[in-house]
Amino acid sequence: MTDLSIVSVETTILDVPLVRPHKFATTSMTAQPLLLVAVTTAGGVTGYGEGVVPGGPWWGGESVETMQAIVEKYIVPVLLGRGVDEITGIMSDIERVVANARFAKAAVDVALHDAWARSLGVPVHTLLGGAFRKGVDVTWALGAAPAEEIIEEALGLVESKRHFSFKLKMGALDPAVDTARVVQIAQALQGKAGVRIDVNARWDRLTALKYVPRLVEGGVELIEQPTPGEQLEVLAELNRLVPVPVMADESVQTPHDALEVARRGAADVIALKTTKCGGLKKSREVVAIAKAAGIACHGATSIEGPIGTAASIHFACAEPGIDFGTELFGPLLFSEELLQEPIRYAEGQVFLPEGPGLGIELNMDAVKTWTRN
Repeated sequence: MTDLSIVSVETTILDVPLVRPHKFATTSMTAQPLLLVAVTTAGGVTGYGEGVVPGGPWWGGESVETMQAIVEKYIVPVLLGRGVDEITGIMSDIERVVANARFAKAAVDVALHDAWARSLGVPVHTLLGGAFRKGVDVTWALGAAPAEEIIEEALGLVESKRHFSFKLKMGALDPAVDTARVVQIAQALQGKAGVRIDVNARWDRLTALKYVPRLVEGGVELIEQPTPGEQLEVLAELNRLVPVPVMADESVQTPHDALEVARRGAADVIALKTTKCGGLKKSREVVAIAKAAGIACHGATSIEGPIGTAASIHFACAEPGIDFGTELFGPLLFSEELLQEPIRYAEGQVFLPEGPGLGIELNMDAVKTWTRN
């Protein structure tokens, strides 16, 4: 094993174009900004992590710019000279100097795991207890095009056996128009593929009480975060109202959040993002609480690039508590490949990369091409 002492930490912002605009409840994007964090040891091993948020600071208050500033000014001094195998101690010390900023912390957490695993010559999932499966189901996010175009796209993906489950974003349009659009798509795909929706916490209680039942009657199989994240009583009311699972996303960012959702019966499923939780270590704590409460966990996405996606795949393949599939489709939405060998998607699944660390290798020419400035 090589010297594990951290000798340098470098950050790089990329802007990677997408194959099509990706729309959220309040914004849309044609390129995804990524923050690469590279942790290098005295033994010459470099591990990579990725700071990424879904479309900017509207979601959790962070952006690649804030993440870069926090990592470089406040987190790097905690890292230098420490061993990459000191993840528990390092992350505890980071908590003392940086509150919240979980997306930035996730980038560092993953880089440490990658560097440590590479130094040992083992995959990251070994550090998490070992993989018990080689792939996980993956849901595809459909765009904001007219319903007919979306149906055509979905049927094509089903026919090619790339995806059998789809998610639609809601919350940007008039609720009645939005609901009619989604029901049209769900009915067209009925018996062929599952349809889920995500409102990104943009509806108020009365709007949700009116339209969520109509979505369920129209064939939607899962309702994700229809109301503001802090309104757990409203989420619990909706969860009792409808016969399909309600999934909490914005409502669960910490282990304590998961505990509160469990206490209130606010959701049947938790959207587990290794990014919003602050990395792999904190994600395990959230899943442990969910498992104890009988709540399922879904491997959700912040539209990560290949580094963040690979980390989440390792986590999902090593963690039985990720038992409600995933939506780890991020790299498929990018129009440019950042890896020497792409992550593999087929038969409705995404597959665990093989090799030491995260099992992937960056194409540094592509990284250079899309580096900001």
